[in-house]
Amino acid sequence: MTMHDVRSARSRLGAEYIAYLAELGVDHRQLIEHADASDLLAVAYRGRFLPAPVFISAAERAGLAADLRTVYDLLNELPDRLFGGEIEGLARAVGMNDVQTSIVRRAAALDAPRVPLARSDLYRDETGFKLLELNITSALGGFENAEINRTMLRHPALASFADRHGLGYVDSLVQIATSLRAECGPFLTGDRPVLALADWPESFLTYEPRLHVWARVLEEQGFEAIPCHVGQITERGGDLYVKDRRIDVIYRYFLVEEIFSDDDAALVEPLLRATEQGRVGMFSRLDAELYGNKGALALLSDERYRSTFSPRELDCVDRFLPWTRKVTPALESRALAEQHDLILKPTLLHGGNGIVPGWEVSAAEWETRVREAMNGPYVVQRRIRPAAEPFPDPDGAGVNDLYLNWGVFLTSPEICGGDGYGGCIVRGSLNPEVGIVSMSGGARVGCCFDAPETR
Repeated sequence: MTMHDVRSARSRLGAEYIAYLAELGVDHRQLIEHADASDLLAVAYRGRFLPAPVFISAAERAGLAADLRTVYDLLNELPDRLFGGEIEGLARAVGMNDVQTSIVRRAAALDAPRVPLARSDLYRDETGFKLLELNITSALGGFENAEINRTMLRHPALASFADRHGLGYVDSLVQIATSLRAECGPFLTGDRPVLALADWPESFLTYEPRLHVWARVLEEQGFEAIPCHVGQITERGGDLYVKDRRIDVIYRYFLVEEIFSDDDAALVEPLLRATEQGRVGMFSRLDAELYGNKGALALLSDERYRSTFSPRELDCVDRFLPWTRKVTPALESRALAEQHDLILKPTLLHGGNGIVPGWEVSAAEWETRVREAMNGPYVVQRRIRPAAEPFPDPDGAGVNDLYLNWGVFLTSPEICGGDGYGGCIVRGSLNPEVGIVSMSGGARVGCCFDAPETR
């Protein structure tokens, strides 16, 4: 790839950084040494780092934050705009069963606020950023992003480049901790409030090491954090405990999708009852995923509801959100005909589970999967082809094209300051036909630096 190709394909700063590394004769393997040696990053990412950050301009950052705030607000207004104010109507529309609908209805009735907190999954094509998903929950991955920034800056090449251009970054962990204090302030008593980092029993088996990392970084923010699953939380004398520690706040890592049956609801009932009675805080509220799921995005995209949105809102939806629809019989012929331009997604599952990219399967399998999804909790979404982003080859010299998922956090400007941009973590794949850019699929992870406003 020529340097002309690099400049035309990537941001100005990205191209300049690649040229700067070549000028210095830097061995690209050295760029990730400090990140790879970080104990904090080892559990999730060791040996899987991008050798360079991405860069976002002040204008891109401001525009992205504004679009994410618009979508977040629209999602939260869906019950009022489309369902006469009924939470249950939205819950059914996005595919929640009766147990889940009851849970989110009770959570939505709480007096406690629900502070804006989300992480988007974005691709950037030749026209700009496109929103694939908006995860509205406290159970967000990528919270270690600023540690990647800090460790990468220990290499003098990036340190000098960042200093020359006045580059900075947002620490998403600080943003999350600030949001937690705002949402659960009345429950955060004492010098070191006690948080139960509560996962679901099944997922806790594999996710426990990551929760210990989360506990460590939250302790640096002034909390005592205890990794556990909901089955380990007990009720004594009106209070909730993990082992011998009384809990002030349940930091929720379990998801509504996991509360599927009556037995599941019984497991979480003591926690929900304690929050209803004001005995403990919960971050985030259990109705958060009602708005942060793929079915809710399909409602924004559906032309049947365009009359409920303003011209400004429609501009954002049309430009920022790919065509997304619930799988119904009326859609079957189109879904089959446009297989290679569509991706099938369950509305409530996370982490890429259950997703079927149409271009990766045979016509027969696609037809089977679409028909199995008919009238169920599934959507099809228009395929977005991420633009190639040239990166230094992590194994030495040269340049590789990567295809990125941008995980941009959204927080409240009123609570966290700024414009709502809460930091970013990126994942990169070498595969131009990638359906899901995921760590399980061989992706590498990296950080983002933002440029100051030009004057």
